Amino acid sequence: MNQTIQHKLALLPDQPGCYLMKDRQGTIIYVGKAKVLKNRVRSYFTGSHDGKTFRLVQEIEDFEYIVTSSDMEALILELNLIKKWDPKYNVMLKDDKSYPFIKLTAERHPRLITTRNVKKDKGKYFGPYPNVFAANETKKLLDRLYPLRKCTTLPDRVCLYYHLGQCLAPCVNDINEEEYKNITEEITRFLNGGYKEIKKDLTEKMMAAAEELDYERAKEYRDKISHIETTMEKQKMTLTDFTDRDIFGYAYDKGWMCVQVFFVRQGKLIEREVSMFPLYNEPDEEFLTYLGQFYSKVNHFKPKEILLPDSVNAEMAEGLLEVKVLQPKRGPKKDLLKLANKNAKIALSEKFALVEKDEERTIKAVENLGNQLGIFTPHRIEAFDNSNIQGTNPVSALVVFIDGKAEKKEYRKYKIKTVKGPDDYESMREVVRRRYSRVLKEQLPLPDLIIIDGGKGHVEGVRDVLENELGLEIPLAGLVKDEKHRTSQLMIGNPLEVVPLERNSQEFYLLQRIQDEVHRFAITFHRQLRGKNVFQSILDDIQGIGEKRKKLLLKHFGSVKKMKEAPLEEFIKIGLPKNVAEEFFNKLKE
Repeated sequence: MNQTIQHKLALLPDQPGCYLMKDRQGTIIYVGKAKVLKNRVRSYFTGSHDGKTFRLVQEIEDFEYIVTSSDMEALILELNLIKKWDPKYNVMLKDDKSYPFIKLTAERHPRLITTRNVKKDKGKYFGPYPNVFAANETKKLLDRLYPLRKCTTLPDRVCLYYHLGQCLAPCVNDINEEEYKNITEEITRFLNGGYKEIKKDLTEKMMAAAEELDYERAKEYRDKISHIETTMEKQKMTLTDFTDRDIFGYAYDKGWMCVQVFFVRQGKLIEREVSMFPLYNEPDEEFLTYLGQFYSKVNHFKPKEILLPDSVNAEMAEGLLEVKVLQPKRGPKKDLLKLANKNAKIALSEKFALVEKDEERTIKAVENLGNQLGIFTPHRIEAFDNSNIQGTNPVSALVVFIDGKAEKKEYRKYKIKTVKGPDDYESMREVVRRRYSRVLKEQLPLPDLIIIDGGKGHVEGVRDVLENELGLEIPLAGLVKDEKHRTSQLMIGNPLEVVPLERNSQEFYLLQRIQDEVHRFAITFHRQLRGKNVFQSILDDIQGIGEKRKKLLLKHFGSVKKMKEAPLEEFIKIGLPKNVAEEFFNKLKE
């Protein structure tokens, strides 16, 4: 613990508020809330911690805090700060999906559609349906039962749906508003949980048609009843009412929390969602943070009612979400709550092995690598590789690994601009210069370790750029491959020394993954560029072939190989003038 932290700990107030933990680069890595700031923040720097909290504390170089007037205010502020800073150690709910609704349009000739966008357009929306399949099946059923139009714009004649009895054909028939009103009322009643009444009504009509010996009509009613039973009654009713509700259960162990959510719509348990994340706070407080994010950051629909375990502060949850919160003590609701908790516990135990295995390959491998190299844990590793063939189309590539995992959105491709000929050392110097000049200019995060795919000459050249030109002191290592193009040695230091790594260690496997990935990324970019340039050079040398004819050739043939195999007549056939086609044909043969 550094002196800055020691001095700040002594000044902490005994009031509620939020605290922001920072790493040595000043990046906010965790945001938390506390009923008593003094007790909560000090707890991080005293006593022993589990693996996840221990790693968090190892990275903390500074912190700041904001005092609030109440615990509820601290919770709301915490959610806002997490949204703003997106700290890597906080619960991340990045699922931005929206669930589908069934919509009854407010047009002159109404339609029934599924949509993910709710608008103020006087249409009636039913849902949402977390289970997309259930939404589509329900709509298909309603299409069979009620003959509303299916087309977006009215055609000039009747379509197949009319002949199937699934459309009133407003394109040719004059449908009065009363008929539409009756249909829309029945659909509304159906989707609001009244499908049993509709089934009963259809059964009565079927029996009446059978008594009148109208067996064809009776068969139609029987088929409709069958569709209702297949789609709507394939799930067991979980509750006798038709209230939309979400049921939350959670379990925690070994520094991890698992939250299980059951979505109940119209009395049916139709879907569930599982989230698992590291636990740095008290379980009930961490759960409240998760709950706030669940309905704000992720596009989840708020139901009329939420069921929560007894351990959660229901008053705070209700104030936070502005939704009715229940903590049932007995009955079917309590049974569902127990089931959610049980599922959370099972999911947690089942995934522990996978989590531990993944950590061994990633964060633990990164920590071990830092220890082996004698540097701070390299949470952010950036690796470079060059690619060219005898100096043609020289390119370089950068890959980024954060906590042992590839961060593909931060990968970068570079075309070599200033180097002439096959000079691998100067190409690497140029790319590193361009990369970190921009990082400094735009104040982007600096890496904890830079890896160069190359030997001593590459590393020394890059070190010269970093230290003498840019004034950066970042740990720099070179990865050397053997004659079979496999990861062989890691060199670091000044002067460079080979670091002995066990071939079966996770840190060695991590370096292999990084080296393979940067090589793959560089060679793929080079092939794309080379293929594009070869094709462009062939076309650009021929007078009479402009942009339109380039696109025509590509669209028709798809590749240079197929063009080489094509006869001269085919080029003339697709529209090239004879003299241009002959010149292009001869050029390809060369």
